[in-house]
Amino acid sequence: MKKNILRVFFIFFTSLIYSQNSLEGVVLNLFNQPIDKVSILNKNTQESTYSNKEGVFKLSKVSKGDSLEFHHVSYQTQIEVLKKTMASLRITMSDQTVSLEEVLITPKINALQVFADVDLQAQPVNSSQEVLRKVPGLFIGQHAGGGKAEQIFLRGFDIDHGTDIALTVDGLPVNMVSHAHGQGYADLHFVIPETLNKIDFAKGPYTQDKGNFSTAGYVDFKTKEHIDHNLLQLEAGQFDTFRLLGMFNLVNDTKHNAYIATEFLSSDGAFESPQNFSRTNLFGKYTGRLSSTDKVSVMLSYFTSKWDASGQIPERAVANGSISRFGAIDDTEGGNTSRTNLVVHHDKKLANDSSLKTDVYISNYDFELYSNFTFFLDDPVNADQIRQKENRSIYGIHTTYNRPFSTEKIKGDWQAGLSLRNDQSNDNELSHTANRQQTLQNIQLGAINETNLGVYFGTNLIFDKWTLNPSIRLDYFDFQYYDQLADSYRTLSENKAIVSPKFNILYNPNNELQLYFKSGKSFHSNDSRVATTQSNQETLPAAYGFDLGYIWKPTSKVLLNMAYWYLYLEQEFVYVGDAGIVEPSGKTGRQGFDLSCRYQPLSWLFWNLDLNYTHARAIDEPSGQDYIPLAPEFTWVSGLNILSKSSKFYGGINMRHLGDRAANEDNSIVAKGYTITDLNAGYNWKQVSLGIEIENLFNTSWNETQFATESRLETEADAIEEIHFTPGTPFF
Repeated sequence: MKKNILRVFFIFFTSLIYSQNSLEGVVLNLFNQPIDKVSILNKNTQESTYSNKEGVFKLSKVSKGDSLEFHHVSYQTQIEVLKKTMASLRITMSDQTVSLEEVLITPKINALQVFADVDLQAQPVNSSQEVLRKVPGLFIGQHAGGGKAEQIFLRGFDIDHGTDIALTVDGLPVNMVSHAHGQGYADLHFVIPETLNKIDFAKGPYTQDKGNFSTAGYVDFKTKEHIDHNLLQLEAGQFDTFRLLGMFNLVNDTKHNAYIATEFLSSDGAFESPQNFSRTNLFGKYTGRLSSTDKVSVMLSYFTSKWDASGQIPERAVANGSISRFGAIDDTEGGNTSRTNLVVHHDKKLANDSSLKTDVYISNYDFELYSNFTFFLDDPVNADQIRQKENRSIYGIHTTYNRPFSTEKIKGDWQAGLSLRNDQSNDNELSHTANRQQTLQNIQLGAINETNLGVYFGTNLIFDKWTLNPSIRLDYFDFQYYDQLADSYRTLSENKAIVSPKFNILYNPNNELQLYFKSGKSFHSNDSRVATTQSNQETLPAAYGFDLGYIWKPTSKVLLNMAYWYLYLEQEFVYVGDAGIVEPSGKTGRQGFDLSCRYQPLSWLFWNLDLNYTHARAIDEPSGQDYIPLAPEFTWVSGLNILSKSSKFYGGINMRHLGDRAANEDNSIVAKGYTITDLNAGYNWKQVSLGIEIENLFNTSWNETQFATESRLETEADAIEEIHFTPGTPFF
């Protein structure tokens, strides 16, 4: 009798163990490619998890009869009932039009990325300028021909070309330290927009693996590992604008993917003096799953462009009729630039579910820019044209080790990372020139060698509904500058280090709500030429900030984000128009509110709204003299877009507004705001698509970029300070 009882107990106990075993699975699309960030829910036990970049997921306890639900914003929800216990599972999900109903708010620090995920699918990117506009609250402006990097505005910053936002593409840094035109210069024109797959972003200095320039935030662009089909696209528009795009598969199977993309764009622009702008992009990417533990990708790209520009023109010249809004005082501005990039990425799975991710990159960059901001102020005979020029090589590596852990009450992971970057900028030049042909005077000429070593450590601690994310980062800089205009050879050098702690708290009571408090410190480095010659200036001025907000799905068709934030900066960088450089200024404080809403009233109709208000002031200046020039105060973006797999028609109408803002410290000169409306519509057949895009639908007269600049025209006796602007595109 006792033996029978023991036998029954043994069978029951054994069946219990084997009926609740762990399960590892992979989620793929119809092309057998892994799907990242799929939400998996065991409806019986309420255990949930997410797939990683390899599409792999794990559940600790599953039993026969359990119902697993798979969610993703871009794929049809799928339910899998386990008919038997198993150790592994393979799920294939079908595409669908982006659906807010599938959005789950994950307990992750960068959960706001879901807004960019939705926007990228509801409003596909069609131009290099639109790439940055996918970040909620970010504005851009072009002010010196189509080849120059855009001016960026975010969270009360006139970031100029990148002083306070860290930009990367597939792990490759875009910002240029100690650049000939200004600190942090970031030119994204080497990105072909149709190759983009994901935009990862965060506002504020709260992310452990982001160092230099990540004060207002960061944006990391990820390109596609594969393309579904070959593509040939031709565009033509007003102002002799043409664009040709080709994307072609080379290899496309379960283990290896390779494709190439090429783009050519030319335009004269709306200006009376043609821009003669042309740009050529070549891009190739290979991704190989070499084994169950190793994945390698190689990205190679080349970009070159040249252009002429009409520059920034003074309001008085337009008002007195001497030139039109699209005329020029000096139409010999312009330039040329090129960049070649090689990035190798390696993902390695290690024991205990840990992983090691490494990016190695090499980039070669050429830049030459001609500008004239002040006309005849300094040189009444030859005028004030300047040339900024450099040739640069960038070498770097970034590696991160990640290891998950779990106890009865706490689970999470910890990360440790290392980054090393070296910039060698040769013949970094600022010269006084005439007609882009004659060099009248070398103002600056030298060689820059700048090295940045960064290390960081952080952890995510998840217990119940709370997530804690403490981290710390250390950056060390070695600045070296050789002044080629000095009487004798001497390399100037300066070393500096900075520690950046960060602490974030998340509360996720369910998959529809996240409350968060984010805090941290980051920095933007100074130019090597300033760091090595001006001891009274900050070398690594820090930024301290916090965000208090929420992400909420009040209904299945609405997604909301609201945040109050504050940012203190030890030293501001201000763009100096008459020299074409960025120079250090004083301490500043900014605070504001962000509001974002996504609403999908019908399966094929999307409405978006991003509203941002900022109060930005210099701290050590008297009241009324403490405005930060060109800092945006109020912006909003909104649009209605149609996108449906069941309908062949697509289209949308989108508006953006930038309010009036101070152009100088006492607000006596005001940069005028604008509201612009764009329209697009198209029709898809099986293999052909035909569409139209209209920029500035109502032909609004607007100033895309504006500066308060002191200048003198050839016929004037005295200098005048007023708004100088680049006109925005008319109906196009």
